[in-house]
Amino acid sequence: MGACLFLLLLLPSPALAVDRGDDVFLAGYLTSVLEQVHGWETDSYVLHIDDGVGIITLFVDDELRRKSAEMLNYIDGVKSITVNIGPKDPPPPEAIPTFLGVTGKSTPFPTGDLFSPLIADPKQAQFFVSIDYFDTTAETYTMASVGFGENFGLVRYLGGRVGNGLQLSVQGALFAQFNLETPSADLINADYTIGLPLSYRYGSNSLRLRFYHQSSHLGDELLQQETPPERINLSFEALELIYSFDWRNWRAYGGGEYLVHKEPADLKPASLHLGLEYRGKETLLWNGRPIGGIDLKSLEEHNWARDISVKLGLEFGHPNPGQRRLRLMAEWYQGYDPRGQFYHNKVQYLGLGTSLAF
Repeated sequence: MGACLFLLLLLPSPALAVDRGDDVFLAGYLTSVLEQVHGWETDSYVLHIDDGVGIITLFVDDELRRKSAEMLNYIDGVKSITVNIGPKDPPPPEAIPTFLGVTGKSTPFPTGDLFSPLIADPKQAQFFVSIDYFDTTAETYTMASVGFGENFGLVRYLGGRVGNGLQLSVQGALFAQFNLETPSADLINADYTIGLPLSYRYGSNSLRLRFYHQSSHLGDELLQQETPPERINLSFEALELIYSFDWRNWRAYGGGEYLVHKEPADLKPASLHLGLEYRGKETLLWNGRPIGGIDLKSLEEHNWARDISVKLGLEFGHPNPGQRRLRLMAEWYQGYDPRGQFYHNKVQYLGLGTSLAF
């Protein structure tokens, strides 16, 4: 018993102690302690957390489990834990109305998202900066790429189990590139996106259905050159659907999108999107967790040629989406330019970047 208590006291690392008052994260963390440390079966109890106050319902009375549950009071962020004994059979459907595992209970402005952000997608809304060696068929130069973006949850309908549910958010982002080898670090291109993602999670399965708008603009310095590139008024609205499956530290995802309105009008509308990710739990250098992903896209516009984005590095801070964390990543890309008005150019770049999440 003393050894178990000692283990629990050691479990909350500095990265996990941040924002422990968030009920969704706290419930998920306590669930992992009960099931991974103490070996409780998933269907042998029910855990409910409200403002740090926990209620555990055991289906079979067990003195050892009661003592294990009492140890949770020592975990940072837990105000109190109460253990009850209840029936194993769930309440009738009319008691808690559900649809696809989603209850009628909702919470406004939730933290994070039910669909985790894509690690290697160049157009993932996030705060980041990277320095890349950029190579095209016409020229090579050092490029700075920056982004400002966030996914802001509007409402989340809670699932029958912790971590499940349905969430509506608003998502906006800016992606810009600068040529660092010009006297004034000329702005090359800027993409603006705004959308409404609807995310859903049931256990290891998650979905993101997103309707979004993108418009692209060339930099003023670029347009003032003696031989400026031809300006293309690239603007579209797209409907995207991506499904992902989590297995231990791995995640695979796939889907695609369709342009429902586009300019130029001759843009071909369909695309495919696949990827594989790894999120390590053990810390390595500087207490950072290993993280990486490969993201593949094929656009009908490019005759289904494959665009590859790879990112590998370390993540520091809170592991959950919507919480504060920092990533240091090496990145490599090969394919058609994923950004703005140069979408018809084949490019390759290699560099280093850092991203922030809040």
